[in-house]
Formats: sequence, C-alpha cells, structure tokens
Amino acid sequence: MKILYGMQKPDEGTITIDGTDVSFAGPADAIARGIGMVHQHFMLADNLTVLENVVLGSEKLYGIRARARARIREISDAYGLGVRPDALVEELGVADRQRVEILKVLYRGARTLILDEPTAVLVPQEVDALFDNLRGLTSEGLTVIFISHKLGEVLSVADEITVIRRGTTVGTADPRTTTSRQLAELMVGSELPSPETRESTVTDVPALRVSGLRLTATDSDGVVREVLGGIDFTIHQGEVLGIAGVEGNGQAELVETVMGMRTPDSGTVVLAGEDISTVPTRRRRESGIGYIPEDRHRHGLLLEAPLWENRILGHVTETPNSRRGLLDGRAARLDTERIVQEYDVRTPGIDVTAASLSGGNQQKLIVGREMSHHPKLLIAAHPTRGVDVGAQAQIWDQIRQARREGLAVLLISADLDELIGLSDTLRVMYRGRLVADADPATITPEELGSAMTGAASGHLDHENHENHENRADRSAPGTPAPGAETRGAETRGAAAQAAPEGGEDA
Repeated sequence: MKILYGMQKPDEGTITIDGTDVSFAGPADAIARGIGMVHQHFMLADNLTVLENVVLGSEKLYGIRARARARIREISDAYGLGVRPDALVEELGVADRQRVEILKVLYRGARTLILDEPTAVLVPQEVDALFDNLRGLTSEGLTVIFISHKLGEVLSVADEITVIRRGTTVGTADPRTTTSRQLAELMVGSELPSPETRESTVTDVPALRVSGLRLTATDSDGVVREVLGGIDFTIHQGEVLGIAGVEGNGQAELVETVMGMRTPDSGTVVLAGEDISTVPTRRRRESGIGYIPEDRHRHGLLLEAPLWENRILGHVTETPNSRRGLLDGRAARLDTERIVQEYDVRTPGIDVTAASLSGGNQQKLIVGREMSHHPKLLIAAHPTRGVDVGAQAQIWDQIRQARREGLAVLLISADLDELIGLSDTLRVMYRGRLVADADPATITPEELGSAMTGAASGHLDHENHENHENRADRSAPGTPAPGAETRGAETRGAAAQAAPEGGEDA
C-alpha cells in the first residue's frame, strides 16, 4: 500500500491507472492521480485542528477557512462521520482520528481509496454505516482497497478478494462463493484462531482494586469536563476484566490514570494490597504492572532506537537490564534475542531500528517485553491491533497461559469478539462511567455494541457494580466467576470469522 501511495518505490513491476503506466516520486504524485490512503497509524498533527489537518498540504488557509469548514461539514454529514472542524486533534480519541483521516481523503477528491483496517475501532452498528458509505462511493465510480483480517466484513463488502501472505499473492477469491474457512486457509494455512477461553482460573485474591476514581480535564475552550466519574472495580488473580466502550468514552484516560500518567481528582488504586495512588509511573512498573499501550508508536516504542534498547523501555531499573544500578547492555541484548525467538519477532537482528519492523512485529516485541517481567497486573490496551492472525493467536495464547498462572488482566479492545472471548468479566464504559455488566458467556457482539453506544440491552446488568464486586469477592480459588462459565463454540459463531486490525497477511 505504501508503494501505491508513493511512500516507497518498487524494485520492479508496474502500476497502471486508467490504462496508463505510472510511477510516483512521492505521495503528492499519488494524490494528484486520485489515490488517497487512510493509514493504520494516523498521519495527523496533534497540535492542529481538524480543519487545519484536512487542508494541510492541499491549499492555503488564507481566505478559505469558511469554505473549507463548510465543505468538511458537508462531507461529514453526507457520510455520517460526525467530525467537528474546530476540534483539536490531540483531544480526539482513536475512532475520531480515524474519521478525520477518512474525511481528509474524501476532501482531496480521491477516486481510489486505500483503507487500512478502517473498522478496527468501530462497533458493529458503525461498521454497517461505514459499509453503506463504501457501497455508495463505489456506486459513484470510486475504487476502494479494503485491508482487513475480519473475514466476515471482507465477505460482506468486497466485490473481489486478494490474499497476500509474507509479501506474495497466494490467491484470489469471489466473495459470493467463498467461505471464511477457505479464506483463513489461504491466509494462515489453517482455520482462523479464536480468542475463546474455555476454563476459568479466577481466584478470590484481589490483584487490583480501583475505588472512586474521578478525573476532570479542561478542553481547548477552557471548559472543565468530567472524564472519569467514580470508577470502581476489582480484578482478581487469574481474571481478565474486559472494558467495552466506543473510543473516546474514557478508556484511555482510565488506563493512563491507573498507570500514573494522569493524576486523578480523587480515588485510590491498590495493587496487590499496596496503595499506589500517589506513586510515580516507574514505581508502579516496579511494583508489577505490565503495559501494552493503545498506540505503540506514541507510548510503546522509540522508533529510531534499536530493538535491544526498546526492550529496556519501562524496565530500566529491573533485571536483566540493570545490575547494581547500572545499565547491563550485554544482558539486555541477550534477553532481546530470547524475546525475538520466543515471540517470533521477524527481524534480521536486534540492532535494527523499531521503525524497520512491520506493525505486527513491533507489537510482538512489546508483548514479549511486558510478559518477560512476570507482572502481577497486565494492562492490555488493544493487544492485537495491527498484527497478523498468526501473531494474534500467539498473543492470545500468551495471555491465556499467564492468566492460568495467576496474572490479572485489564483488557481494553475495540475487537468485540476478542473482548467476549478472552474476558472472564465484562464491564461497559460510557461517557466516563462504568454503566453496566455483561456476561461473556451469553452476550453477542451486536448486543455489546448497542450497550456501548448507550442503547439498552436485556442481556446487561445495568448500574449493578456493587453486586458485581460482591459476586467476584465470593468466587472461590480456581472456580468460575460470574460470566466466566465454559464457553461453547455454538455461542461464539462470529468469533471464528473475525480478527482485529491488520498486519502482514491480508
């Protein structure tokens, strides 16, 4: 996709647009030929507004703000994007940033749209709306290249399917006559992995207890708004607590507050009996918190540093990275080689930069780094975003194995099948509050998606947080907690047809 967008030059081969062979010196040439791309990692300037990002590089701002604002609102309304032209990008969640990227491409008049995992942060209802928009675009003569591992979505929206594995086209398929299983076999040589967890390992020993957590923030207009409104939950050893919510409803702020990256207005955070509410982030890490960040480029890696230096990040004072208060580069390098081998990080060596790896291999490096310190609590924010299905299955297996050994996991994910399949307990987050409990054994992605958008559902236990805490506290060691019953394959039909944000294979 980078070659088609002019970001990289091919060694050989041809690109033909409207019967004419073309070559691109850069993205500007591709844009001029009507190609637009929405990247897996967004290309936005955080310190600019939505309007400024949309017009950046395409025209001068002087004298055209009113026209540009009107055009942005017109496109936003036409395609249901809900974009605010004057919002500052750094204040937007992941889903809103993605919508800005899509709008930016449409604003520039692209005739061929490359969408890299556009549904990764959307609930099922939003996916349906996006697909309606894509069908409208193609009916107007536009071409859409849709990259995804979510096979049900591919079969639903595509007119033609091409499967790529390890840089080579391995087959094409007609969505009218092809099944998800056949596609999965082309992609990975076997049936698509499922996140389903079949046994409970939840104990009665609390690993993390969050009480009365409140956080306010001041927006660009000087208005103070509540970001987190009295968050209460407990995660026990051997338990995965999944938080479901549309991006921008406080999940990122919750994670950053538990990590010590934000200071709450009130509330306590207790890790394994130790009150860490006021201690700095490094001390929380040393106390046993592992962290897989939502955005690996912003919070997980130093892209221009070699892999062995990235292995040290967040654990500089811990073994094997440190000895007697000094950095132990040799030991860190050896352990990086172990992580590369154990977690199948595909790289020519540990001295290459993190930027040279694919998104999936970057993610595997982060997961390997965090799991290597045997944390008491793992905060996993979108742990399989941007990985191929093989790596995805490996990450799921690592989480399940560590869970069996007593690891507590706070799981944030936009992939509803992943949330339902991995979680022992599910909570729904809406406008900064935990508003309902859901039973992973019975809830469907569609029902969960409705709850995430504020709609009522008969399968949810609304505003029943005290009961949830009391039920969890009564769970005996090694016995199932509510919502952690054996998951039958019949309740998880959609899980075997979906996988989160793209990596190397499709």
